[in-house]
Amino acid sequence: MKHGKKNTVAGISRREFVAGGVAAASMLFVKPGLVSGAKANSKINLGVIGCGGRGTWIAKLFVEDGGYNIVAAADYFEDRVNAFGKELGVPEKKRFTGLSGYKKMLAENLDAVAVISPPYFHPEQASAVVDSGRHLYLAKPIAVDVPGCKTIAKVGKEATAKKLCMLVDFQTRPDKFFMEAIKRVHDGAIGKFAFGEAAFYCDELPTQAEPDGSPEARLRNWVFDKALSGDIITEQDIHVIDVAGWVMNKAPLYAVGTGGRKVRVNVGDCWDYFNVIFQYPDNVAISFVGRQFNGHGTSGGFINRMFGDKGVLETSYGGKVMVRGKNFYRGGESPGIYQEGAVSNIAAFRKNIAESKFDNPTVESSVHSNLLTILGRTAAYQGKQIYWRDILKSTEKLDGRLDGLKA
Repeated sequence: MKHGKKNTVAGISRREFVAGGVAAASMLFVKPGLVSGAKANSKINLGVIGCGGRGTWIAKLFVEDGGYNIVAAADYFEDRVNAFGKELGVPEKKRFTGLSGYKKMLAENLDAVAVISPPYFHPEQASAVVDSGRHLYLAKPIAVDVPGCKTIAKVGKEATAKKLCMLVDFQTRPDKFFMEAIKRVHDGAIGKFAFGEAAFYCDELPTQAEPDGSPEARLRNWVFDKALSGDIITEQDIHVIDVAGWVMNKAPLYAVGTGGRKVRVNVGDCWDYFNVIFQYPDNVAISFVGRQFNGHGTSGGFINRMFGDKGVLETSYGGKVMVRGKNFYRGGESPGIYQEGAVSNIAAFRKNIAESKFDNPTVESSVHSNLLTILGRTAAYQGKQIYWRDILKSTEKLDGRLDGLKA
């Protein structure tokens, strides 16, 4: 397969940006463990579920933080968990494989677990981690369907009740420029909202295995699979949809949209573009567009704008964040946001554990953003107006089609 030119953000390729590790899931029903967290002056024993590109990359950031020991790892694929183990110093007997390998990992002496597996598996794995009494660091997106989102919301409440920390890793949320600019917008800096824009332009992604139709090839290429990834609007475009939801700070009324699969036809079943309008009260709409194929040199990036009667909020993932107009805010740029955001979240996770902060504020906003992507996806799939109130009632669960994979 020939691939398009590879985009980068802060030196990180799109392949590294989206290609997390692969681990698997079945629900684990055990009594909560006695582990409540590491003491303030000791390192946190961390297990990692998902040992692919992003899983390995983020595990190194946990090590560099200085407050964690990587003591166990789980991934469906033996080659991935072994490569991870060799690089991170995880003993062979602490490496677990197969769909249920993470269950065995949870029997180890762990304080916390980082779940960096494909999104399809997040609800069951997150539930198992908190049920076992461990703190949870969870990659975005948190789920691929509405029932999964509701599971994560429930897990977040259970974590707080059990005095456990849970953090969802969005890189824009801890960025000082994003935080300050959006705070100013909420304080009235751009006045009354008129309309907004969100865009996620990404070039073609490389496959991780020859797409031969086998269950394992499909799992390695999970990012191209609707059920395993949630489609590109949920798996990848959620970054700008999250910012739009953060700015609006309320639920939309409905969404309408379109999209399709016209350029990438050789692997998976994900669409390669979406075009959605999210309609909010007071006749404020946010238009979203996303693509995942070669743009042939056209301008790209991950951008958001909100226009008001006093000014404009303008943000770019890794680029300029500012407020234009009467209440000008120069803001700044965070070209290393992909790594810096993860580093900030890892440090915050450690600090929350040490200081026994169990309010877990990232969960609710992450669930909301995930539901926004599902609203937009559903509107585009069905080609009709879908109301927010109806999407919240959805009981549809995506079928991961795990038959043929080893337990």
